[in-house]
Amino acid sequence: MGREDSQFDSKNGSPPPGEPSTNESSTDSAFPSARSRRRVTLVMAVALVVAVAVVIAGALVGRPVPLAKWVGADDPGPGRSPSASPAPPPVLADVSGTAPMPTAAGVHAAIDALVAEAGLGDRLHVSVRDVISGDRLYERGAETGTVPASTTKLVTAAAVLAARGPGHRIPTRVVAGASPGEVVIVGGGDPTLAEGAKGAYVGAARMDRLAAQVRKALGDVTVTKITADSSLFEGAAYGPGWDKDISDGCSAAITALMVDGAWVDPKTRGCSKRHPKPELIAGQAFARALGVPADVVKTVSTGTAPATSTTPASSTPEQAPTPGAELGRVESPPMIRLVEVMLSASDNTLAEALARQVALARGQPASFAGAATAMAEVLKELGLDPAQAKLADGSGLSRQNRISPALLTDLLVLAADGSRPELAALFSGLPVGGWSGTLTNRYAGPASTDSAPGLGVVRAKTGTLTGVYSLSGLVTTADGRPLAFALLSDEVPVGFWAAEQALDRIAATLASCGCR
Repeated sequence: MGREDSQFDSKNGSPPPGEPSTNESSTDSAFPSARSRRRVTLVMAVALVVAVAVVIAGALVGRPVPLAKWVGADDPGPGRSPSASPAPPPVLADVSGTAPMPTAAGVHAAIDALVAEAGLGDRLHVSVRDVISGDRLYERGAETGTVPASTTKLVTAAAVLAARGPGHRIPTRVVAGASPGEVVIVGGGDPTLAEGAKGAYVGAARMDRLAAQVRKALGDVTVTKITADSSLFEGAAYGPGWDKDISDGCSAAITALMVDGAWVDPKTRGCSKRHPKPELIAGQAFARALGVPADVVKTVSTGTAPATSTTPASSTPEQAPTPGAELGRVESPPMIRLVEVMLSASDNTLAEALARQVALARGQPASFAGAATAMAEVLKELGLDPAQAKLADGSGLSRQNRISPALLTDLLVLAADGSRPELAALFSGLPVGGWSGTLTNRYAGPASTDSAPGLGVVRAKTGTLTGVYSLSGLVTTADGRPLAFALLSDEVPVGFWAAEQALDRIAATLASCGCR
């Protein structure tokens, strides 16, 4: 069983204690309701402000991130209201640049016994660093390559933000086909593209709006053929080292053209049934939006678009548009928003799509291998050690991935020091303990007594595969000192659901102590 962050007990069909259900996790992150939208918006806003204020000169300096440049001054983002929001409840701890720094001895005294818990297996590797000074406070196999599960998405997020930029939007285009009456919908790799107003991702580009542009551009020209072009992505549709049950829906087949994440029912999200050929389903969705006859919808096929023409599309019945002429275009939400959703929901399909954006930006094939090569290049450009990451995919579903805890904390410290402000979306997208994303149901409730100090204080990316549990992010100590941590365990005994709680106790202990 390999259900990343949505694992269910194969014996009784129910999730382990504290494990968010598939629907709960995905629903929260995709902002489907007003209540969820308000909650996630507040968390992300506060987390972003805190994160980008951390500077490694030993002090906290307010440092506004140029959000207007990245998302547009009038764009509140997916699921966000442009109106003023009420102040959030006091669940996110204050960060102080003058707070005393924990000592290595203090951190060891606090968590040594916890990292030795049997439920975590023999390969728990740990890195804890002070965010402001960068000092290493705890290391246990810190530079050992470990199966990271979904904490891989931290690397993917950083790589795509650096390579594409936070304001980049992924286009979906329609061009005139090679034959009269043919139009081609060309996928740019946006899995959030929606068929209509009620898609899986709030704020996504929409097929119905794309179709309206095409109808206007064509004028009286009759559409007799629709082709779906997903040729931008190359290679296998499923990743190397993925468990067999991934095809059950924990990720879609990775293609450059899909609609609503290829879910059969966009309302379900999570590890639920997906269409096996997303590009054909997307082509048919576009055909319906265009209003063509049913026989044209049924004959949608895959193919490639003619070379792009610079000749404007014709709108007169006397002259059909030049093959390759663009007839319409819609664009995804900006990259900063896609990264937030990917991290909060642990969205595997979105993660793989973003990894391919890194490949495209670096001139590599848009495939699993090309994305891995490109992400290693970007890590090096960021001043990080690419040898600390051996990647096979961008989502963490692959058991061939190896990442060291040290690389993850190095990445978090870099993202927080203000030198690369485009990396700030790492923090605005991190789930918050007991509050949002895949940590919604952790650090809170009767079963979370030992981890309660992490409520609203732990901001971390979760990771779960059978036998693999990981947690990496930020935590604020009792004195207000921000720490970066990475906890990766890849040989957890089968059936030890307690590993999740054990990781939460470690993070919560860091939150509750001064560790001096």
